[in-house]
Amino acid sequence: MGQYVAPIRDMQFVLHEFLKVEDQLKELPAHAETDADIINAVLEEGAKFTSEVLFPLNHSGDREGCTHDPVAKTVTTPKGFKEAYKQYVEGGWAALACDPEFGGQGLPVVLNNSFYEMLNSSNQAWTMYPGLSHGAYECLKEHGTDEQKRLYLPKLVSGEWTGTMCLTEPHCGTDLGMLRSKAIPEADGSWTITGNKIFISAGEHDMSDNILHLVLARVPDAPEGSKGISLFLVPKFLPKEDGSVGERNPITCGAIEEKMGIHGNSTCQMNLDGAKGWIIGQPNKGLNAMFVFMNAARLGVGMQSLGLTEIAYQNALTYAKDRIQMRSLSGVKAPDKQADPIIVHPDVRRMLLTAKAYAEGARAFTSYIALQIDRELNHPDEEVRKECADEVALLTPIVKAFITDNGWIATSEAMQVYGGHGYISEWGMEQYVRDARINLIYEGTNTIQSLDLLGRKILMDNGAKLRKFGDKIRAFVEENGTDEAMSEFVTPLGDLGEKVGKLTMEIGMKAFQNQDEVGAAAVPYLRVVGHMVYSYFFAQMAKIALEKQDSGDNFYKAKLATARFYFARLQPETATLIRQARSGAASLMALDADLF
Repeated sequence: MGQYVAPIRDMQFVLHEFLKVEDQLKELPAHAETDADIINAVLEEGAKFTSEVLFPLNHSGDREGCTHDPVAKTVTTPKGFKEAYKQYVEGGWAALACDPEFGGQGLPVVLNNSFYEMLNSSNQAWTMYPGLSHGAYECLKEHGTDEQKRLYLPKLVSGEWTGTMCLTEPHCGTDLGMLRSKAIPEADGSWTITGNKIFISAGEHDMSDNILHLVLARVPDAPEGSKGISLFLVPKFLPKEDGSVGERNPITCGAIEEKMGIHGNSTCQMNLDGAKGWIIGQPNKGLNAMFVFMNAARLGVGMQSLGLTEIAYQNALTYAKDRIQMRSLSGVKAPDKQADPIIVHPDVRRMLLTAKAYAEGARAFTSYIALQIDRELNHPDEEVRKECADEVALLTPIVKAFITDNGWIATSEAMQVYGGHGYISEWGMEQYVRDARINLIYEGTNTIQSLDLLGRKILMDNGAKLRKFGDKIRAFVEENGTDEAMSEFVTPLGDLGEKVGKLTMEIGMKAFQNQDEVGAAAVPYLRVVGHMVYSYFFAQMAKIALEKQDSGDNFYKAKLATARFYFARLQPETATLIRQARSGAASLMALDADLF
């Protein structure tokens, strides 16, 4: 069933050589003592846990799936999941990047991010249980009352309790303004909540002692639409004052969805039949609080596809070096065998390099974002914190959409390397393709992310955040523009940066006349900007690799070759995407709906 080896060498390259995190963390009082030795030790231990404990459960968990008992209204996770979660909690992994005030270890987000890549590579379905808990922790930490923090955060931090986000309802998905769940105030300050939620990942399971549901609902006389949504904390079991588990709350699983993938995670239909809950934040301001959770989830989904891209690449590479088929077009490469290993064939290399480049680009990108979050939360300079927050806001939809698009491409290419064996379950590759497909859909479809990027993050502030990021690119291009060895990276980077600026202005002008122009251009536009971001990071990594390619460490030669492949074979996609974005809304909207 394949193997998983955490890519620690590349993680260390990204953290220590590309981002120089040790120097960056020294500027943050909360993380000033986190040095390279601590980072490396956590990576090594994380690699052991994920490869030895979680990866062996991935295929079996997919085949077994979750089991729903409709009478007891309980869900049993696949064999080994509960035991693995116990090891996760006992190892302190849930508390890694949480606040020491609530029992956390206080390590930086950028380190936790690398660990989550390993978790997702080894077992995405399992990882969704603790992954959602971290989003609930962030939301409560920012918007909860002191009493809510006291009672619930230590349990989330320790991993004793897990969390979910309950947004979607049968009649509405992305359009949360249509939701119907109701919350009625009670004399004791609690609320009684009724309604039905669907597609709730990890909504019911047997891995933790309690589940904390963060539920969107409407209070009496709430305004119509999204301005009338409130957020509530609804525990599976009502906690006692001492923090122990009390009586069962009537929020139950009515069924689990039969899905295309991530079978090891319970995707639940949740029924609230007068469940007791407590409001988080202010009435009718629930989306503002929930966006903390939603943004954490969007970054998390990007990490899921990075993890799948890496594991699919690793196993396709191993297969390509072992499988023999035909002879190389340029002459026999393995004369002692009946045929050559398929890795000698150019198109097999294209498929492998596509997955490799998209994994390495995503690793650099997500690590950069995680470091910016650390700076946003902890830098002593308020202006720096604001700049980091703006950049994270700008880039979050790209993390979610671009990385998941690429994950779908990469896992499909990796499966193709296997030929017919890739389509057969026993080899494990088809699972990665199935699991990867959901990542384009949930936590806001990639179209929604594209509209968010172009409509809200860029056009609404007249491109101010994008220009600031563009300034970094221009500075890098100017600094390295005269270096002949860097020209193959700097020239296309600078060219793409200029084209993005012109394209943005053009779409903005069209949008003044017709808002459909934004919807028509958004998806190709996001991919263009995604490639601009990757080009910037690959150019920086190529500079490091050029300086060290003669060091005797072949890692740098491989990094340089991957960067060259990216610029030669993947980045040129932007030419087509720009033409698509410029083509306008007319060809999409001209046909009457009745004529489809």
